[in-house]
Amino acid sequence: MGNPVLVEVLRGNVVESRHRGAIAVFDADGRSVAQWGDIEQPVFPRSAVKAIQALPLVESGAADAYGFGDKEIALACASHSGEPEHVRRATEMLERAGLAADDLECGAHWSFRQDVAIGQARSLDYPTQAHNNCSGKHAGFLCTCRHLGCNHRGYVALGHQAQDAVRDAMEAVIGAAHATDFCGTDGCSIPTYAVPLRNLAHGFARMTTGVGLAPARAAASKRILSACMAEPFQVAGTDRADTGMMQEGAGRIFTKTGAEGVFCAAIPEQGVGIAIKCDDGADRASEVMVAETLALLLGNGDPLTETLRRMARPVLKTRRGVDVGGLRPSGALDRFSVS
Repeated sequence: MGNPVLVEVLRGNVVESRHRGAIAVFDADGRSVAQWGDIEQPVFPRSAVKAIQALPLVESGAADAYGFGDKEIALACASHSGEPEHVRRATEMLERAGLAADDLECGAHWSFRQDVAIGQARSLDYPTQAHNNCSGKHAGFLCTCRHLGCNHRGYVALGHQAQDAVRDAMEAVIGAAHATDFCGTDGCSIPTYAVPLRNLAHGFARMTTGVGLAPARAAASKRILSACMAEPFQVAGTDRADTGMMQEGAGRIFTKTGAEGVFCAAIPEQGVGIAIKCDDGADRASEVMVAETLALLLGNGDPLTETLRRMARPVLKTRRGVDVGGLRPSGALDRFSVS
């Protein structure tokens, strides 16, 4: 039996498309708070776990050594839109370690935003690797290498000290082995490992509470999540889901999208973590899923709940701006009563 339909796409009053998926909500002790679908099937979390991948940057002392504040730490967790501020900050992070965009090994691409990409095309012959949406994360990897005195060349490769540190942090936080049989290569060239949603949700609950983590790791986790919630623009960019939800949350919720319909999130005041996978990889659906799940957990009567519910029901418009439909949580998600 497949995963349930969690999101419906309407054109007029008719359901035109449906998105299936799975959602895991766990507390820091590993107890299920709510779940939909198959949360045991391994999925590649991709960029949704950048906050965990940033732990070596903070734990090694590199972030402090280079004077990084919330903006830099948030950018190290980002899938940013390649807007000028993102590119400038990533470049500045590298410069503090005596490095440059050419030292990055994430590849180059134009901004995700059409207006920004058009501006770049008018002023640049081609984008640099600092424009890559993962340049902040990779700047963090490079700065960690420099601080520890290890060779930064080839830092994206499986078996490099930088990726060993990331893998070790991931295994320790989420409690799932990162086996080579379940290892792939992410779009930015680093290793990525398929793990169950339940472990991802449990891991983010541990990050937000510190439960089960050594004191130094608990402090680093809190610092990273706090930086992202304080500087959501650095994590994503203009008109992005992560930016909007964390800005509205004002320190109450953490969210981070990943490729192929994956999302991770946390509610610090409840000590819970959330992990989502939209089966067909559609971001439009995973954004609805995470916003509605957060709203369900916060409950009726909370002003943030109403804001999140509006985000979970975006309107579809024509090129002329006429409303023609929208997305909504399905009955399976909309009417679910969390335990």
